[in-house]
Amino acid sequence: MTVVTPDRMIVEEGSAENPCGPNQTLWISEAGGLTQFGAFIEILPAGSRSSIKHWHSAEDEMVFVLEGQITLVEGDTETLLKPGYAATFRAGDPTGHFLENRGEAATRCLVVGSRAPVDKITYPDHDRVCHRDRSLPSDIWTDGAGNPASSPYG
Repeated sequence: MTVVTPDRMIVEEGSAENPCGPNQTLWISEAGGLTQFGAFIEILPAGSRSSIKHWHSAEDEMVFVLEGQITLVEGDTETLLKPGYAATFRAGDPTGHFLENRGEAATRCLVVGSRAPVDKITYPDHDRVCHRDRSLPSDIWTDGAGNPASSPYG
C-alpha cells in the first residue's frame, strides 16, 4: 500500500493560455504508481473549464464535487453540480461533456477515469479526434475524416 499525502501528490499547472483557462491538477494515481486508472483532484478557478467538449470510446470517467459549484455541460444539457454530487460518463457514449466554473470561487473535483490501452477521444465541436495508444510516445490527432490535424488545445 502507498499512502499519498497532499505533499506527495504530483502537481500540474495549466496555463492561462490554454483555451480552457488556468487550472491545477493534483495527481493521486501517478504519485501512488497506479496504472489501471487515473485519479486526480482538479482545481478550476472562476471562468475555467475542465476540457473542451469530448467523449471517450473506451474509457469511463467519473467526477465527484468536493468544493464549490460547477456546471456540467453534457450535449446541450447543463446541470449545476454541488459538493457531494457526482457525474459519470460511460465509455462509448457519444455525448460530449465538460465542466465549467461559472461561479466566483475556485472549485475542487475528484476525477477518476479508466486507462484503456487504446482509446479514441472525439471533440465534436472542433472536428477533432485524438487517437491514444498507450504503447506509443504521443497521441495522434486527426479531423473527423481521418486526415492529420492539430490538437484543439493549441
